[in-house]
Amino acid sequence: MKIVLIGAGSAQFGYGTLGEIFSSDVLNDSEVALLDINPDALRTVHGTAEAFVQQHGLPTLVTATTDRTKALQGADFVIISIEVGDRFELWDQDRTIPQQYGIQQVYGENGGPGGLFHSLRIIPPILEICADVRAICPEAYVFNYSNPMSRICTTVHRAYPELRFVGLCHEVSSLHRYLPGLLGVPWESLSTTAGGLNHYSCLLRAAYQDGRDAYPDIRSKAPEFFRKLPGASDFLERYRKTGKLVETEGVTEIDTSVLESAREWVERGLFTFVLEHFDLLPITTDSHIGEYSAWAYDVVDHKGILDFYTYYRLCMASVEPEIELTTKERVVPIMEAVAADRTLNEAAVNIPNVGFIEGLPADIAGDWPAVIDGKGVRGVSLDCMPASFLGLLQNQVGVHRMTAEAVLSKSKKAAVQAFLVDPVVTKAACATELVELMVQLQSKHLGYLK
Repeated sequence: MKIVLIGAGSAQFGYGTLGEIFSSDVLNDSEVALLDINPDALRTVHGTAEAFVQQHGLPTLVTATTDRTKALQGADFVIISIEVGDRFELWDQDRTIPQQYGIQQVYGENGGPGGLFHSLRIIPPILEICADVRAICPEAYVFNYSNPMSRICTTVHRAYPELRFVGLCHEVSSLHRYLPGLLGVPWESLSTTAGGLNHYSCLLRAAYQDGRDAYPDIRSKAPEFFRKLPGASDFLERYRKTGKLVETEGVTEIDTSVLESAREWVERGLFTFVLEHFDLLPITTDSHIGEYSAWAYDVVDHKGILDFYTYYRLCMASVEPEIELTTKERVVPIMEAVAADRTLNEAAVNIPNVGFIEGLPADIAGDWPAVIDGKGVRGVSLDCMPASFLGLLQNQVGVHRMTAEAVLSKSKKAAVQAFLVDPVVTKAACATELVELMVQLQSKHLGYLK
């Protein structure tokens, strides 16, 4: 088999994914092709990987190239994890410039105006990758880790409906991290179902091993459990005092080095509000779910979100990743299930809504469970979506459709329309001017919009 890592020059992505492939009995005799546009970064990751293979006597062949057509030749699996330009500089523009026009958006990565501009930048290069996959290795499975996940997946499936394109995200791991401690039972004894849109999903159903509904216990115990649970603000303060970072991305166990938060509901003001008013446990914290509703701005923990952003930047700049023979990423078990024709029940994948949630159109990609085996990735229908939360999801349909339209038609007018249909946007007179300004500021990436 051949596995292609696109964006492998990122040590966080490259080293982590390589270690997981190396640890797999099914995949470790594959060719892993490293691809990146940065030759120096690529050379570093490739050299480290080759040394690791030699040291551990692994059968894996690791190659590296900046030539995408060469890398994709004979590929069975393609994994994408890319960003464009200076990630944080552009993110700051996405977040702050709409705020200067009076739009009170939260975080600005996946939802709201910031999510729109992020989408308009990153979807075109991903479409270029997909065009090459269709031409060179059309049977390959393509797994995407880039954000904004649901808008990327929606647009790709509209452009290339025949591709085996699947989005994957870490956020569902939060259930592994919190539910055992909240309920006092091992994760393996719980049955859970979650769904929604990426970064905008909730736990829909939970049951104990004996079949009893666990949600009454979750609703009664969650407020006290989360009230003083440490968050990014606490981890940032700990770092400032000790210089030590706490790993949070994709982690399935609570770090006990900070036992109790210095503030109540840190980064969980909105989280708690949703639990109280919708009777659902969100999968992620304020920084993400707060991006999708205008009213969220009133109840989020703004300090917690700013601290999360600062802490995330610190982690990206400070953490020195290494290759470890461990399996943390869900993509490896998924590839194993396909390659070895093993049945795998996966908690969340991002694929189009082909009958999985009644009330959402088929062209919108969302987060839902799936069954995976040698036949591929098949979503599971959700019959437990409350009408209240469905209403929030439905508000995003026009945003996703018009974002896809703007990218595919290269239309600035459609981008303005995508901006205006977003429920986060509360100012209309500035729409054209704001989009024009962002196109000018980010002309290298948005100049295709005419």
